[in-house]
Amino acid sequence: MKSSVIIFPGSNCDRDMDVALKKFGFENQMIWHNDAKIPKCDLIVLPGGFSYGDYLRCGSIAGKSKIIKSVIEFAKKGGLVLGICNGFQILTETGLLPGVLQQNKNIEFICKNVFVKINDKNNKYFKNIDKDILELHIAHNEGNYFCSKDELKMMNDNNLIAVSYCNNNGEINERSNPNGAIKNIAGIFNKEKNILGMMPHPERMIDKYLSGEDGSIFFKNLLNNLK
Repeated sequence: MKSSVIIFPGSNCDRDMDVALKKFGFENQMIWHNDAKIPKCDLIVLPGGFSYGDYLRCGSIAGKSKIIKSVIEFAKKGGLVLGICNGFQILTETGLLPGVLQQNKNIEFICKNVFVKINDKNNKYFKNIDKDILELHIAHNEGNYFCSKDELKMMNDNNLIAVSYCNNNGEINERSNPNGAIKNIAGIFNKEKNILGMMPHPERMIDKYLSGEDGSIFFKNLLNNLK
């Protein structure tokens, strides 16, 4: 399986994602934001970081990059697009996903491990995954997901809330919400469920000795679902 990681000025998780994808069997290529076309692949990843220094709004300038036209065309044809952290912010800025990512509720940068509950497995990202709760890492200042009441209803009606912040027992409540996100939302799908945006970083949890292995579970499962 082939993957492409898009690099923007200010990306800082692009190499981490490259390492993770290659570790679990993807043939990955790094694509510069100013390129016009993306080589044939099965998965496009918009990585975490601070694209363009987070000026204006997080992801807003990256959302106008030259390469984004190809990303949108790929997504509209059913290709898998994964946006992590800043990548999630870019997906909302392009309109590929609904809602916005606001400043964290406590107005502070958060960097820690969290638990997320997988809400829907009827998709290529989570189908057949053998866990319902994953321990992943977050590192963001604007991870507070917000959307309109109509958008929230649409997502609930179509099972588009991919993962929710929870505690280690899978309980979704205010205490397990690190950033104030509406309904503890940590990640969402588009209606076709080929686009996934989420704030937690699976690529930072791929080594049991250095971090944890729940990210490994995510990538192994994704690769198996694409074969």
